[in-house]
Amino acid sequence: MKRVKYLFNAWCLMLVIACFSACKHEINDIEKPQETLALKASAENISLDENNGGKNILTFNWEKARSQSDDHMVTYITKLDVVGNNFGSSTAIMTYEDDGVFSKSFTSEQLMNWANQKWKVATNKPFTLEFRVTAQWEGGATFEAPEVRTVKINVVPTKVSVGGSAVGANRIEMQKTLEDLNQYAFVLNLQPGDLQITMENSGKTFYATATDASTALKDGTATGVKLAETPFAWKIETAGEYRVVINLQKNTATIYSPAKALAPKVVQWSTFTTTISELWMHGAINNFGTPIKMDCTVSIADPQVLVYSGARVGKTKFIVYGGNDNNKNLAYAFSCPLTATGTQQELPLVLGTVAPLSGGSTSAQRNSYYTIPTGANIVVFDLRNMTIQADRR
Repeated sequence: MKRVKYLFNAWCLMLVIACFSACKHEINDIEKPQETLALKASAENISLDENNGGKNILTFNWEKARSQSDDHMVTYITKLDVVGNNFGSSTAIMTYEDDGVFSKSFTSEQLMNWANQKWKVATNKPFTLEFRVTAQWEGGATFEAPEVRTVKINVVPTKVSVGGSAVGANRIEMQKTLEDLNQYAFVLNLQPGDLQITMENSGKTFYATATDASTALKDGTATGVKLAETPFAWKIETAGEYRVVINLQKNTATIYSPAKALAPKVVQWSTFTTTISELWMHGAINNFGTPIKMDCTVSIADPQVLVYSGARVGKTKFIVYGGNDNNKNLAYAFSCPLTATGTQQELPLVLGTVAPLSGGSTSAQRNSYYTIPTGANIVVFDLRNMTIQADRR
């Protein structure tokens, strides 16, 4: 009896081992397909270009997936999203690519729009994109596992800085101006030495270089510049507070020394002298009641440029006094120019169009009005050149 029991247990053990061996052998018989799909991005780091929004800033290319029988039909599906969204249905930009297409490009304008509207990320801060291409087959007598490839791309804001021995050991980032998003400015104390203006874009550093190659400071005068990878610097001879302005669209740089320092606009009216750093709306827009403080931002590029960011629209003049007494009706006012005969008038501002600005405390000027158009959310006052522009951003 013991012998029979022993043989039975031994037979069971051998059966179990045989099953495991068979399973293992069966797994080893399934060969992993030789995948050929390969994906590459045109750059690991990009900076969105507001000046050339319609130009392709990022391109992905991929190699064909492995070949299959004619009975199998391959489809390439691409998805673009921000890392962390996991290619969710509400955030991913998904495309079924046409036959024979093995490339996908995106413009700065597309990426900026998706960042603001779909992904809800700030384009003035770094974020990371991921792009995925999937090759999947349909039809045929056998199931074919899809091939999937994913790459990540860092989106870094364009960074414009001042540096060099006149600045110190570290570069200082310049600020983008509200009135012109292609313009950067900064006010800082400089020492005698070299002043560089650099732009970091898509992982590279470019230097603003005078087109005439002169390193001499043209104090307060706009100088033509180009961007180059070779270092360039202006010579600073005198220590003091300088204002540095660069416009990447106009390709100009302007450096103001203490001798050419810019000052805010000063106006006189009645018995008052007012240094302008704020404006108030007054007119039909407030039913001629308490003037509406505009909370203007003074431009760092020019203290005579004020920017209103808000949604108030309607007929108004822009006064330099915020009190609710009768001086609000007598205050120095900016509005449209007078007629050719010197009488008051009312004019509309056209969205996105620069218009002339007039100022004064005469009765005709105080009774002239501009109408801010519906949809405007920013108004730029250039009190140095006496222009006004309402726009939408």
